[in-house]
Amino acid sequence: MRGRFGSGCVPWRAVNLRLPAHERRRQLLDTAVEVFAANGFHATSMNDVAEAAGVTKPVLYQHFTSKRQLYLELLEDVGARLRELLAESTATAGGPHEQVEKGFTAYFGFVAEHRSAYQLLFGGGARRDVEFADAVRRVEEQLASSIADLIAADVDPDHRRTLAFGLVGMAESTSRLWVAEDLDVDPKLLARQVADLAWAGLRGVHRI
Repeated sequence: MRGRFGSGCVPWRAVNLRLPAHERRRQLLDTAVEVFAANGFHATSMNDVAEAAGVTKPVLYQHFTSKRQLYLELLEDVGARLRELLAESTATAGGPHEQVEKGFTAYFGFVAEHRSAYQLLFGGGARRDVEFADAVRRVEEQLASSIADLIAADVDPDHRRTLAFGLVGMAESTSRLWVAEDLDVDPKLLARQVADLAWAGLRGVHRI
């Protein structure tokens, strides 16, 4: 019988072990997101992650020294992916209004396509641990900093930063409701609705 990877039946685990180091790390992160999102930090063991990834526990420990270090890196990784997606999406906008809508479209699209990653980052579990909560706050600050640079209102930097955190909060709280109640939502329609609200507010912003 011919295996899916070539002639003969090659065990999946054997093929999996041949991944280059950077691909292996990416695979372990992607697998760990799903396992932690499903079971939570405390109920998940490194053995659970290794088994789900199809590797031995020593292989997992070659990349991550502890479960806590793996979880912290996951939070940073998910935040970086979301930030990069927002930057790429808003960069192609033709004006401020479109920039707002594209930003929310990217954010809600990420939630729709990477539900487990979003739950890991903004679910209640991460906020109950001081170190994890700090990591989530850093992600929120980085997102707000990126958004602040896009706000064209004639206001001082502190005011612009406050507005940016408000926009992040709108996206986050809306998404948390959507995920918690497992609503049947069209991400693009949701983005237009929230973007209309945000844009109406931004248009009225002025120096105080």
